[in-house]
Amino acid sequence: MRDLNYQIKGICNRNKDGSYATQAARLRNLDLMANQLHDLGFRHLKATGLKPKHVVALVQQWKKESIAIGTIKNRMSHLRWWAEKIGKLDMIPDKNAAYNIDNRNYVTNISKAKDLPVEALDKITNINVRVSLQLQAAFGLRREECLKFQPSFADKGSSIVLKSSWCKGGKQREIPITNELQREVLELAHQVAGRGSMIPPKLSYIQQVNRYRSECEKVGLSKMHGLRHAYAQARYLELTGWKAPSVGGPRSKELSREQKEKDKEMRLIISKELGHERETITATYLGR
Repeated sequence: MRDLNYQIKGICNRNKDGSYATQAARLRNLDLMANQLHDLGFRHLKATGLKPKHVVALVQQWKKESIAIGTIKNRMSHLRWWAEKIGKLDMIPDKNAAYNIDNRNYVTNISKAKDLPVEALDKITNINVRVSLQLQAAFGLRREECLKFQPSFADKGSSIVLKSSWCKGGKQREIPITNELQREVLELAHQVAGRGSMIPPKLSYIQQVNRYRSECEKVGLSKMHGLRHAYAQARYLELTGWKAPSVGGPRSKELSREQKEKDKEMRLIISKELGHERETITATYLGR
């Protein structure tokens, strides 16, 4: 292992910001950047020696590789984290526009929703994985959230509350219980997990992630992040009374002024339920 990779790994190990998935993605991306910097000719760079020229070199390399805008923006956030940990946060401008990184296009109006076929679900042999998938579909949870889910803590009667340690970005959030199916899935989770989480005793989170992947692959399930898209689209219909554009509903330009106001308000609600802050991100799930 090169010195820079080793030093970055040490910084990551000493600073456990965010959820497990966030930490893993950060280490993976920073390790990649260390390798890229070496290949770009910065052979003796130390972790504390990060400079603007290194950031510029990386961004130029990513553009040459035609990396997706969203991926570049994610890498920039990891770079800023690195700079912050070595006391150089101000070195990297807050706005990606300083590096001519365009805004991400969230609007596709093509649905990425996935359903959870009963026949596939019934073939999953591990009850913890099966109920985790049902939680994922019923509440629009991320994979890490549905695996770390502790029903004895989360179930508040009329809503569920997700601990910050389960969530991306370390942000606790609340999701309302609005239908009987959600209540039924919660009861199953109580029966399976008891006072614990959806990860069986004696298994680590990583071991359960691998089991989740294996069980899904065996029954032909993939890209289960699409369950969050389906949740968002169902909530939009429930809250507005009309379908989302991504599933054939009216586009923004076709709404009346009153409908546009309602659309914006409901999108913000859905954004928060999904663990986001911005209304604009809902275009990924709902279209525009």
